[in-house]
Amino acid sequence: MNVPDSPLRIPDYRRFWLARFSATLATTGMVVILGYQFYDIARMDYGLSISEAALRLGALGLVQFIPLLLLTPFSGVMADRFDRRRVAALGMLLDVFIAASLGLVTVLKVHSLELLYVLAALHGVGRVIISPSLSAIAPNVVPPNLIPRAIALNSIAWQSGSIIGPALFGFLYASSQALPYWISVVLILAASFSVNAIRTLPPVPPEARRTHPVRQMIDGFRYVWNERFLLGCITLDLFAVLLGGATALLPVFARDILHVGPEGLGQLRAAPAVGAALVALMLSFRPLERNVGVKMLVAVVVYGAATIGFGLSRWFPLSLLFLFVLGAADMVSVFVRGSLVQLNTPDDRRGRVSAISGVAISASNELGEMQSGLAAALLGATGAVVFGGAAAIFITLLWAVVFPELPRARTFAPQFRQRETPT
Repeated sequence: MNVPDSPLRIPDYRRFWLARFSATLATTGMVVILGYQFYDIARMDYGLSISEAALRLGALGLVQFIPLLLLTPFSGVMADRFDRRRVAALGMLLDVFIAASLGLVTVLKVHSLELLYVLAALHGVGRVIISPSLSAIAPNVVPPNLIPRAIALNSIAWQSGSIIGPALFGFLYASSQALPYWISVVLILAASFSVNAIRTLPPVPPEARRTHPVRQMIDGFRYVWNERFLLGCITLDLFAVLLGGATALLPVFARDILHVGPEGLGQLRAAPAVGAALVALMLSFRPLERNVGVKMLVAVVVYGAATIGFGLSRWFPLSLLFLFVLGAADMVSVFVRGSLVQLNTPDDRRGRVSAISGVAISASNELGEMQSGLAAALLGATGAVVFGGAAAIFITLLWAVVFPELPRARTFAPQFRQRETPT
């Protein structure tokens, strides 16, 4: 039997990759347009000032995070108790409903911030259903030695979708405001069919069904809490990106600081993804192998420095360059952290650990949007971004001291002895 030397030689992985790419292309583009549409309505129809509209824009992230916070324990258990393909497809169908609803709202010119808040919250529900199951599928269809390469290719799917989606949808929105949402419907349906077409997943262990779901939730949280290495990896992303995220304020920079409109917003959102995709492509051929912990920490410091540079820039090409560097540095961190978490987690807990990791990432993104909106109301958009970048650097240096296991990680090999605890 021939042993594949690349995840792309495995048919089920190709189906997984296509599902991830299509869903990312649709949802990242849809969310960017929703943010711009929301901010524009707040300014034009509600007559809010820049600071007031930025604060309301930040709350858009908060309403997406609340379902993630409340439902993540359940979604992790679902990923470990049921067929991960079906669970992911179910969440995608909810996103189809949301995209179609946003298209109708736009066509009918229903300029209601409250309705957009509701649809954003439902999108949060869809994401919390999809993420743990989809993240746990890749390690099931590739052998362990190919997991780092698969993570790099997963990131290419995510980042290339994040490049094309915002840029394409920004131009489409400028010509027809509802068109991006109709395209999202088609793309998410394609992703749902693709993930359902994956043929070979290991069967769910019988004991996973016999164990009480509440006990499984508690066990998942206890497992991460007791493993300081996993805890350090997950919380580093939570706090560094929570404080350092600048993407929530990109509509403010596009409209009122750099004056580049929705077309420019698409380019601003795409620039980090371009940097990340190029780094991910490189890592898919030559993955990092040595001193991975130190490289992860250095990457987060570079991420914070690039965030500061973006906040201070008033020249559009320079702003794009800083965002490009930001995305490239973040990709190194994501690659190292993702490989360490996946390879240090047994499969019977992978859904729950992926859910906990996912809620940390979502907290850093969605709560980061709220934090950015509040900071912008107090410090202005520039002050908020600069403060966030400096805070990300501080958090990274602090975590290197609090979690010495992180800089000590030399390779992706398991950093601890797996405990035999009931699931």
